[in-house]
Amino acid sequence: MTRALLGVGAVAVVTGLLAVAPAAAQGGGQRRPPDPRSMGGGDCRDNPLNCKDAPNPLPKADTVWLEEMTWMDVRDAMAAGKTTVIIPTGGHEPNGPWLALGKHNYVLTANCDAIARKMGNALCAPVIKHVPEGNIDPPSGHMTSPGTISLREDTFRALLTDTAESLVAHGFKQVFFIGDSGGNQAGQRAVAEALNTKYAGKALVAHIQEYYDYASVAKHMEQFGLKETTSENMHDDPIITLNMFIDDPDSVRYDARVKAGKATINGVDVSNRAKNTEWAKQIVAFRTEKTIEAINKAIANKGTLPAPERRRPSGE
Repeated sequence: MTRALLGVGAVAVVTGLLAVAPAAAQGGGQRRPPDPRSMGGGDCRDNPLNCKDAPNPLPKADTVWLEEMTWMDVRDAMAAGKTTVIIPTGGHEPNGPWLALGKHNYVLTANCDAIARKMGNALCAPVIKHVPEGNIDPPSGHMTSPGTISLREDTFRALLTDTAESLVAHGFKQVFFIGDSGGNQAGQRAVAEALNTKYAGKALVAHIQEYYDYASVAKHMEQFGLKETTSENMHDDPIITLNMFIDDPDSVRYDARVKAGKATINGVDVSNRAKNTEWAKQIVAFRTEKTIEAINKAIANKGTLPAPERRRPSGE
């Protein structure tokens, strides 16, 4: 008897659902078609601030970083001519006893900001912090040290591709990769060449090899009294220490090193905060000028650059 009643009940429920289905198909419970005017994560029909042409209710943000901007900030910046975007790639790797694992990411925070502001028509995509650092299993390269995070090469290239294609889809006309680590260069070049071919006539995509040239930075800084006199044989040097310092002194454990009497690297004393700041500004300025010069060459060459020199300068 109970099973019979349950059976009758089930049939009633199914019959009821079938009766409702035609009503839903006629619009009773159907989703509204998307509104092409909608942006910002909401529907234009529900709130005018969700409409693509809604005026920005706030003043322009003083930043070149996409992740710090609202969608309206980006829209308005692009409308004003900022259709160039830089994709910086860093890393998460061991760098001796003083430097934080995110060394390259701190460097890029200072440098991409300076490059984009100097260019005037550029923005910075979020730093891609995870890159190839060695085999994961069995561990090799930097993966032998705890805390390192590595990407397989194909994963890294897919990440670069999706990032660049997302930005081109939104209307960016020039996309440039800058990488602060040696293992990033080949992947960036390969992806840039493939996308530059794909988007020929629509967007320019280029890898800026010249950004990653620590040897020229060290040579430049000798005229300002910054010259290594020895090697401590660590994954560290004064150039990269100071490039990190200007973004965040804690990233190089500055106060703790000074207190412990450890504020030297490769024979260079970095215990003078004022002197460090001046040196660091000169490092960022030089790298900015060198990178912009290379970007302009890439634009003139329509993204096609000669084969990169094989160099592994200190600071990799």
